[in-house]
Formats: sequence, C-alpha cells, structure tokens
Amino acid sequence: VLFQIFDAFKSRLHDSNSKVSQVALETMHKMVPLLKDNLSPVINMLIPAIVDNNLNSKNPGVYAAATNVIEALCQYLGSYLLLQPFCTKAQFLNGKAKQDMTEKLA
Repeated sequence: VLFQIFDAFKSRLHDSNSKVSQVALETMHKMVPLLKDNLSPVINMLIPAIVDNNLNSKNPGVYAAATNVIEALCQYLGSYLLLQPFCTKAQFLNGKAKQDMTEKLA
C-alpha cells in the first residue's frame, strides 16, 4: 500500500506546475516526522522525485520546500538509509542541487 500511495504522490513532486510541486513538497515535509523510518521501502523512489527538478528550481518557494524536505529526511531517518540515494544524486546532478547534496553528504 505504501508503494501505491507514494507512486501516485511522486508524480505531484515532478509536476510541471510549480504550485503543485511546492504544495506536494510542503506536504512531504509534514509527513516525514510522522513516518520516519517507515519511509525506508520508498526512499529510493522519493529522493529523485524530491531532488531532480526541485533543488534546481528558480522558484524560491519550490527550492525552499525541497530543502526543508531534505533537512527533515536527515533529521528523522537513519543516515544509513540516505547515504546511497544521496551519493547517487550528488554524482549525477549539476548546479545548486549538486552543491546542496554534496554538503548533505559531508
């Protein structure tokens, strides 16, 4: 069930409408403390959806919301769950997103 929910939610994180993406990110930020390590089965699906377009967004609201979700993940999930997906993203991103992910890894 968790996969079905987040598979549908993932497309909102990738939405071309920045307002939809921002609300989805803000909602994700609220969900992370509630779900914590229960997110582990879907973390490899969520990290790219959160990071790919949103950390390089020129929209300050989207960028801030994405940064807040990454902060929440770092705070509430075990670093062992985040290390591999963060490394993968940092390796293939560019611009500000690459810098942000590299700082999180450090």
